Amino acid sequence: MTPRLDAGAEQLLRELAPQVLGAVLRHFRDFAAAEDAVQEALICAATQWPQEGVPYNPRAWLIQVAIRRMTDQVRSEAARRRRESSLAIEPDQAAPGLCLETDQDDTLVLLFMCCHPALTPSSAIALTLRAVGGLTTAEIARAFLVPESTMAQRISRAKQTIKASTVPFTLPTDLERAGRLRSVLHVLYLIFNEGYTTSEGAQLHRVDLSEEAIRLTRAVHKVAPEDCEASGLLALMLLTDARRPARTGSEGELIPLTRQDRTLWNQELISEGVALLSATLPKGSIGPYQLQAAIAAVHDEATHVEDTDWPQILALYDLLKRISASPMVLLNHAVAAAMVHGPESGLELLDTLDGDGQLKEHHRLEAVRAHLLEMAGRHQAAFEHFQLAASRTSSLQERNYLLTQAARLRER
Repeated sequence: MTPRLDAGAEQLLRELAPQVLGAVLRHFRDFAAAEDAVQEALICAATQWPQEGVPYNPRAWLIQVAIRRMTDQVRSEAARRRRESSLAIEPDQAAPGLCLETDQDDTLVLLFMCCHPALTPSSAIALTLRAVGGLTTAEIARAFLVPESTMAQRISRAKQTIKASTVPFTLPTDLERAGRLRSVLHVLYLIFNEGYTTSEGAQLHRVDLSEEAIRLTRAVHKVAPEDCEASGLLALMLLTDARRPARTGSEGELIPLTRQDRTLWNQELISEGVALLSATLPKGSIGPYQLQAAIAAVHDEATHVEDTDWPQILALYDLLKRISASPMVLLNHAVAAAMVHGPESGLELLDTLDGDGQLKEHHRLEAVRAHLLEMAGRHQAAFEHFQLAASRTSSLQERNYLLTQAARLRER
């Protein structure tokens, strides 16, 4: 049997993939071809490293393999088309002996490059989730609540637009960065969310994704320290990730917020997030990430679930939905309304979301409805909606949790 990479090496490859792609793109202008070359390098690593061991400098090893693949492609194209090169550089410039800056992390540059001004915001975000976040097309499609085929076409078009552009592979100027920052922050938000609650598979978390999102958001905050939303997003991630140690049980099962052992929450992250938020809010420019961070802070500062200041949370959601009335914001607003005014109030708000095309087949709408129905004492209806929600999620841990809630109600 062919030996396989261990979990540590697999995680290393996931972490290095965007860095390697950035390094290859620094020398070649073809996004799609560079991505293919990096994928081939990763396959070579998965084949060779279990037998030969992880190289001393795995990042440099991957870059060299990817560069050789790109060089071979350039020469093949040159021969076929009878010209020196089909790319933006001469083939010999990328020869295997080329001295590359293998210690330079181009991930932040890649992040801003993917959020290219020639792309629509949705295409830029999708491309970045693929290139920087390492998400599959199916995972990105679920994040956008669109069919996978639609997302595949969107990513393909985005790559071609990048290829046709003349924008250099460097960090943008202050003015250019301002134009791309909103898309960059949204990408990091989605990457973190996918890591914090994985949309499919056996594990609830993908810690590699959430930690990479925090790392990159710290880097963005460093280059744009006065941007209130960059600060707000970093605070939101820290305040949310602080709860991760208490979100799963001994066998990886999901533990909801109301039942978590709050002594397990990471107080250092909470303190850092609250301090960051406290320094940002007085600046006056309030955006959706700052408001979500403020909501997270209210949850985190409650020593016991009974201490949660739901009226304050509802007030924050009232403000948030005025400036960013996304389906998920409206869903969470309904929960807050139920906690303040009673479950029937929340259920009425959920009824207004039934016609939302994005939420129509999403498991969270039915999961929230089930919880509120149980709060209202309508146990049979809650049982049915817990089952319906379980049938709509691809996350094994979420499905198990929802089915457990349904079974609990059936036994009553």
